[in-house]
Amino acid sequence: MNMGKCLGLVGGLGVGAAVHYYVNLARAHQARERALDMVMVHAEPPRVMEFIRAGDHEGLAKYLARFILRMKDAGAEFAVVPAVTPHYCIRELLAISPLPVLNIFDPLNRELAARGLKRVAVLGTRFVIETDLFGEVPSVEFVKPLPDEIERIHEIYTKLALSGVALPEPQTQLTALAHTLLERDKAESIILAGTDLALLFNEGNTSFPHIDCAALHIQAIAQEMIGAGQAVGRG
Repeated sequence: MNMGKCLGLVGGLGVGAAVHYYVNLARAHQARERALDMVMVHAEPPRVMEFIRAGDHEGLAKYLARFILRMKDAGAEFAVVPAVTPHYCIRELLAISPLPVLNIFDPLNRELAARGLKRVAVLGTRFVIETDLFGEVPSVEFVKPLPDEIERIHEIYTKLALSGVALPEPQTQLTALAHTLLERDKAESIILAGTDLALLFNEGNTSFPHIDCAALHIQAIAQEMIGAGQAVGRG
């Protein structure tokens, strides 16, 4: 099989997210009869959250850059962080990374523009929701859930990321909250801004208009690796 560019994947943030990326990228390569050329390291979510709670953008960037350097030494040609919350430091990371980093917001911005969306809501961690995706998506107005709703979404998402196990109750709760944001707050679509949400939502059970950040990111990575327009995951 032909080889494409070698990807460096910062895993562990959480484990289910890294597995989701790996599985879908492997499928894309198999469909194109290409060998998957990838190296992976394992970062720790608690350490990432320490930096974020402390407001330490530069500290988190340096932490992630060390993993990227390891992957460069192992042959990676570009890097990916397969999670939204660690993109808290994306600007600082881009400035010091030893490899090019394909960030999750570029394909999201392109998709929002293509759909002509102007008013959206977000499901993800508290840090992602409260900062409007860290200010990296300037083209839309963000609908904020109520404070108690933000805490509920954060708690559900954190438990999901740490366990890596999909259960019916969280899926039902988040679906109800999504419909509330659409109906009460007039959001046009819901951004699934957490890779682990792929454990809960799929094409058959998502009853609300949405944009899956992970699916867009995976497709962009596949295009970078093998030059394919192959759709990967879910948009």
